[in-house]
Order: sequence, then C-alpha cells, then structure tokens
Amino acid sequence: MAPSASSPPDPGGDAMARSSRSPRKYTVEAKIGRLVGAVGDFFSGGDNVPWCDCDVIAGCEREVAEVATEEHKNEGIVRLSWALVHSRNMDDVNRGIAMLQASLGGSKSPLEAREKLYLLAVGHYRNGDYPRSRQLLEHCLEIQPGWGQALSLKKTVEDKIAKDGAIGIGIATTAVGLLVGIAAAVARKS
Repeated sequence: MAPSASSPPDPGGDAMARSSRSPRKYTVEAKIGRLVGAVGDFFSGGDNVPWCDCDVIAGCEREVAEVATEEHKNEGIVRLSWALVHSRNMDDVNRGIAMLQASLGGSKSPLEAREKLYLLAVGHYRNGDYPRSRQLLEHCLEIQPGWGQALSLKKTVEDKIAKDGAIGIGIATTAVGLLVGIAAAVARKS
C-alpha cells in the first residue's frame, strides 16, 4: 500500500508489518537497556550531586574580590567554596576543601558550621575520600538530624564505599584464581 499524498512516507516500512512485531521484543530491548544503564551507573557512579562549571567559579571569584564588607566577603567565600567543591577539576575541589577547612573555625552558628561541613563532605566525596566524607556527614547530622541533603549524600557515599569493596573483592578473587591456575599448570608440567 503506497502512502497517499496527504500522509508522510513511512520510514520504518509498512505500518502493517510494524504492528505485527512482537511486543515481547520491545520488552526485552527495554530490559537490556535498563541493565546496560545500571551497569554503566555502577561503574561511572551515577550520583545526584550537581556539578559546577568554570564560569560560575570565575564569577564567584570576582564577587569575593569586589566586596567591601567582611560579612559579604564571608558569604562570597562560602559561595566560592560551594562552586569549587562542585567542580569537575580536582585542583578546584582541593582548593575548595582548603578554603572550607580554613574558615570552619570561624563559623558563627551551628547552621553555618553544618553548611561548611556538608561542603567539605562534598569535596571529599568528589576527590574519592569516601570515609572522610561519611565522617563529615555524620557531624552534619549531629547538628541537624534528619537533614535531607546530608542523608542523601551519606547514602550515595555509603553506596560508593560498598561498591568499591565489591570491586576490590572481585579483583582479589580473580587474582587468587589466577594464581591457583598458574600453580596447577606448573604442577602438571613437573
């Protein structure tokens, strides 16, 4: 059946042939797609922590340089620290960690300390120091139990720690199996 002038051509072939495809095929394809996505997330570490680009960091740096009062400067430093620990550049992340550690002692309230501890936890999460990140998040939750942001990041950190442990066990098991195989091959030759 040819397409009429009023209907667009069917790039997928005849509509009748498409409607006769098995719905099971699409279900299997969807399951395979979800499996591939889950495996990708496992190895890439799909998380919900936002990233920050260099333009935002540059804007925060300008803001800190241009402020007149000490109070506004401290607010600008916290914003700059936020941007730095959310950067994809590890040098920025480490600079943000250093800034936060230097300013942590000068926190005027428990909520300000909580915010800085959380940002430090993000920085340590970004540079792969998951145990330190978890420790900082526990301090945040001592200040404000039930804080959703800290609970969410803590779950992400704990998942990373568990995943790293599983990968380590897999590597160790593979190495032991390889050594046993080599030893068995050597024993057969002699």
